[in-house]
Amino acid sequence: MAPLASVLSERQKEELHRALLDYLSSAGLHSTFEALKSELPAQQDFQPDPKAKWAGLLEKKWTSVIRLQKKIMDLERENSMLKDELASAGSITSSRKGQQEDWLPGRGGGARHTLVSVLLTGHRSPITAVAFHPTFSSLASASEDCTIKIWDYETGEFEVTLKGHTKVVCDVDYDSKGTFLGKIRSRTLEQNIILPDIINLSKLNPPVSCSSDLTIKLWDCSNNYRCTKTLYDHDHSVSSSRFLPGDTHIVSASRDQTIKIWEVATSLVSFSKQTSSFNLFCVKTLRGHSEWVRGVWPWTHGKLLVSASNDQVSFPFTARIWDLTTGESKVELRGHEHVVEIAAFTPQVANAAIREMAGIPAPTTQDSKTKEPDPVFVATGSRDKTIRIWDCSSGQCLKTLVGHDNWIRALVFHPNGQHLLSCSDDKTIRAWEMRTGRCVKVVDAHDHFITSMAWGRALAGGGPPTTNADSADHPNGQSPSTHRRVAVLATGSVDQSIKIWAPYFFCALSLPLPA
Repeated sequence: MAPLASVLSERQKEELHRALLDYLSSAGLHSTFEALKSELPAQQDFQPDPKAKWAGLLEKKWTSVIRLQKKIMDLERENSMLKDELASAGSITSSRKGQQEDWLPGRGGGARHTLVSVLLTGHRSPITAVAFHPTFSSLASASEDCTIKIWDYETGEFEVTLKGHTKVVCDVDYDSKGTFLGKIRSRTLEQNIILPDIINLSKLNPPVSCSSDLTIKLWDCSNNYRCTKTLYDHDHSVSSSRFLPGDTHIVSASRDQTIKIWEVATSLVSFSKQTSSFNLFCVKTLRGHSEWVRGVWPWTHGKLLVSASNDQVSFPFTARIWDLTTGESKVELRGHEHVVEIAAFTPQVANAAIREMAGIPAPTTQDSKTKEPDPVFVATGSRDKTIRIWDCSSGQCLKTLVGHDNWIRALVFHPNGQHLLSCSDDKTIRAWEMRTGRCVKVVDAHDHFITSMAWGRALAGGGPPTTNADSADHPNGQSPSTHRRVAVLATGSVDQSIKIWAPYFFCALSLPLPA
């Protein structure tokens, strides 16, 4: 039988022979080494040399082949998954509506856009918070670089940088309508400075931000995002700021162990000679936490707040539910084994699924019609790597969701109420099925810790915006099609990037694009 024709050149043959001889010598196979050497007249003078280019070449070639085979298998598997997703999508034009209502990040492709540092337009330090405009395709991001940046999340284009804070910007939030009219009543202030009876503030789309510089700031979107108000009263870093339902007040949480309520629609002001600016008074201070208050979040209907903190009573760490009317702490949620980073009231559309998960009977039809809606459940996330679902009335933990490998940093309820999304320092987003408490989706989202996450607030197809809470609740516990929110998710990370996740996009785009 004639030998097969070699596909190697003479030079490649020589390198292969030398690599074989080197391997046999280094492996101690001396008899085989001498036998092969005698079969290769051109290699009679070969001597092993650890510094020669062929030293260890055979092992390197072998391992590189294995790596390439694994890469090919991974690509084939990914290609197969994408084909399956495309096939299951069917006709997008005919079925997009139904699919968007149940869409989860990672289903239907990767990140639509990645908003990263390019030249001078991106954040230069970790992202701390992201917030969607309730009407337009704008996204605000806060960062440890002391700035806030505004992006168009549909195109990925950078719009403007807001500068004013002198330390880390810890949080950012939009009001519920994207339009805010402020009126400040007059009062004689220090050194007999008199303000007009009514000061009409310009039309705002105001994000509110807070910082480690002890301040809270309001920004005028209609005037190139000029800072119009600075609020002073906290004695330490301000870790969280949110508009309350109705947009007439802001709630803030701080490392000074307090929660403060600020009136921004009609309020007294003081004049600062140092900054030559007018400052709003705090109208209420809530005390009860004994350590750093990590954040505070209002209930959709405005009567209650939930706060997360570093508090540690005996051993368990705590979150608290507050009555806004009285300023009193109603319930302590004890059970986490480390700092509570995040908390969120569950939307009404999720209540039925959570009752099923916890084995709680549903309320009677008559009760649900006559009784004013109350928050029933709260979700909290902690540095102990767990998420807990609590009964608001009793403070009892109904379910502990285990799966993350590091601190939980943000929680967002899906608008359909069937899933809870969480992000973590383990660099993943997880989707939890509320009916069972089971993790149904894991998305490797970033290259570093994920610090923040938000779901789009604008309504699909236009219409009035949602409230500034996490969900637009409906009295009967359902979210009708006219109130369906856009299917878009934003995540921010220590890797200094913001990712936009949306259905039917299969590539990640780094933005801004080079000119």
